[in-house]
Amino acid sequence: MPVHRVVVLALEGMAPLDLAIPLQIFGRRPETPYEVSVCGPDSPVPTAGGFAMAVTGGLEDVETADTLIVPGFNTGALPGPFPREVLDVLTAARARGGRVVSICTGAFVLAEAGLLDGLHATTHWQYTDELEQAHPAVHVDRDVLYVDEGDTLTSAGMCCGIDLCLHIVRRDLGAVTANEIARRIVAAPHREGGQAQFVPAPVADSGDTTLGGTRAWALERLRDALTVPQLARHAGMSERSFMRRFAEETGTTPLQWLVGARLGLARELLETTDQSIDVVARDSGLGSATNLRLHFRRALNTTPTAYRRAFSRHVPR
Repeated sequence: MPVHRVVVLALEGMAPLDLAIPLQIFGRRPETPYEVSVCGPDSPVPTAGGFAMAVTGGLEDVETADTLIVPGFNTGALPGPFPREVLDVLTAARARGGRVVSICTGAFVLAEAGLLDGLHATTHWQYTDELEQAHPAVHVDRDVLYVDEGDTLTSAGMCCGIDLCLHIVRRDLGAVTANEIARRIVAAPHREGGQAQFVPAPVADSGDTTLGGTRAWALERLRDALTVPQLARHAGMSERSFMRRFAEETGTTPLQWLVGARLGLARELLETTDQSIDVVARDSGLGSATNLRLHFRRALNTTPTAYRRAFSRHVPR
């Protein structure tokens, strides 16, 4: 595979975790084409973590980037204004067809460069109002994990950067590779961008039972016609309590979660087997080929056949 250069732009006050996420996910692996590096206008760069970081390249290195990622900043204070040279580098990267990505409050950099005008975008939930007020030309999506506008992508709060970077890998290389990387870093294989970014009670109260066991049980039975009453019985809860707790833990509904899990399984089957579309639909729990095509069109804007053609690892006999 041709090398795909990922450059992370290090700016003063950046959050160390936001910087580390793309370095980890796009790090060199035999099965991926990514080559990741860090550049910035200065070195060393003071971070929000109380330490300075030396960077390996200057802004001129952005000129060869296929994907340029801007980490977020300490959420105790809004970032900006940003150096003109940084904004110019971003606009030039996007003008030549490069992919531009922000994590968390890094969206403020893209917005100041004018790269989000007329597009949908997101940022940390605490700062969506500020982003909307400072940049009224941006359509701010408040309750999502990330937004994919083609060559311009933004994520919400810090850990949503993991979801966005894995989404990029999935888009570039398919579900199997993205899931392999997710397993290595012990992250959720896939969370849809449309899930709520702010989950009021992500960790159960002391003495309460989380639904992780029920979700694992469901993942082993995606082919079955699972219902909310069945899931609630497995969890030992009333349906109402189950629905409430499920939304608290995942930011989505059980049925939406099941569709996402089944779509992910269908993608893996298309990549790794030569099963017919009808069999993939059946084995993934999506039922019929018509239903499979419908969900692929809604979620991925493509067809199962086109997806298989792009990402299949199976060598036909």
